[in-house]
Amino acid sequence: MARLLVRSGRKYDRKTDLHQPKGKTISSFQAFAVSLASRVGTGNIAGVAIAIAMGGPGAVFWMWIVAIIGSSNAFIESTLAQLFKVRGDHSYRGGPAYYISKGIGSRWYAVAFAILITVTFGLAFNSVQANTIALAFENTFGTGTIVTAVVLTLLTLVIIFGGIQRIARFNEWLVPVMALFYILLALYVVATRISMFPHIVRLIFDNAFGLDQAMGGSIGMAMIMGVKRGLFSNEAGEGSTPNAAATAAVSHPVKQGLIQTLGVYVDTLVVCTATAFIILCSGLYDTGLTGIVLTEAALSCEIGVFAKYFLTAAIAMFAFSSIVANYYYGETNLQFISGSRALIVGFRLLVGAIVFLGSLAALDLVWALADITMALMTLCNIIAILILGRYAIRCLDDYRRQRRQGFDPQYRSSTIPSIEKETECW
Repeated sequence: MARLLVRSGRKYDRKTDLHQPKGKTISSFQAFAVSLASRVGTGNIAGVAIAIAMGGPGAVFWMWIVAIIGSSNAFIESTLAQLFKVRGDHSYRGGPAYYISKGIGSRWYAVAFAILITVTFGLAFNSVQANTIALAFENTFGTGTIVTAVVLTLLTLVIIFGGIQRIARFNEWLVPVMALFYILLALYVVATRISMFPHIVRLIFDNAFGLDQAMGGSIGMAMIMGVKRGLFSNEAGEGSTPNAAATAAVSHPVKQGLIQTLGVYVDTLVVCTATAFIILCSGLYDTGLTGIVLTEAALSCEIGVFAKYFLTAAIAMFAFSSIVANYYYGETNLQFISGSRALIVGFRLLVGAIVFLGSLAALDLVWALADITMALMTLCNIIAILILGRYAIRCLDDYRRQRRQGFDPQYRSSTIPSIEKETECW
């Protein structure tokens, strides 16, 4: 019998040390921060503004619906990512490509998803993030986009060549701080305009279900824009955040599944809603402005011209942290396809080039590309979690059983015998 040690106040089997990757592992909070960094970005500021400008206030309601429904997808995909994760050199690796390959047993399907997510996040989404930063600096400081492109590209390359440990440390402190300041600012706006709160809520629901909107066809546009921008923002069901969730060292897959579900609510129900209230309180949502320019104008209207400078700094931090996290999603999936060092280095340089070009591209082009690749990637992942979701439910049942017995839940591969050989880290 393996010798039992005591770690962190609970019994720990020495055999599990064999399943630990070399070097320092990623904590549950660090994995959450990496995924939240990807979620909390331009989708929460520029994306919400685009949804409201094109779909009306009713789009906010459909963003809420996407978050509520998507939270269950987030739980299942992140739990599956933990269940089927593999050992890497310095951290665990996992995500849809891994649970498709191990759980479904289809290598071609897994490779197809890996290619889609690499293109979507490493390239398409990062062009959106870079474009938003460039527009914000040009609108606020008059900075030439070429200057922003060069600086942003260099910073990106410095971070991503440091690996997941540097990515995790970078996001661990940056994301909570920037999200907190932005939320506090939004709450200040809501508090100072609290008398308008009932009107704003009524405006959202009227535009989502009103008879006039139905007759004019704007309800359909509100739904489309709310779903698209909501999915872009919280990423629930896309298959992106499981790549970060898999890196965490936890005692049970469900633990990381639950904390990743929290990320969906923080992203959409808190951060996106805060942006929506700022825009709707200002009354500028139907003036023809859109994207980051609309959000900057709305915030300046509410708290003064210095708000433009604050928001530019905020969007730079939000979007840059997303660029870094998005890169990691691409890298871990390229590792699945091939462990070639040259391939990874080439991808890092390509990401740098895309960040540069995205900073200079037209707004409509980068968002259209992101929507197309996001839809294809999400479809692949949803099919996979429909097939494998039963394993996440069985994990949840095991987790609840142990909690009812008063234990800190510990998962063992023998819990689900049919996939015992595929769950190598448990």
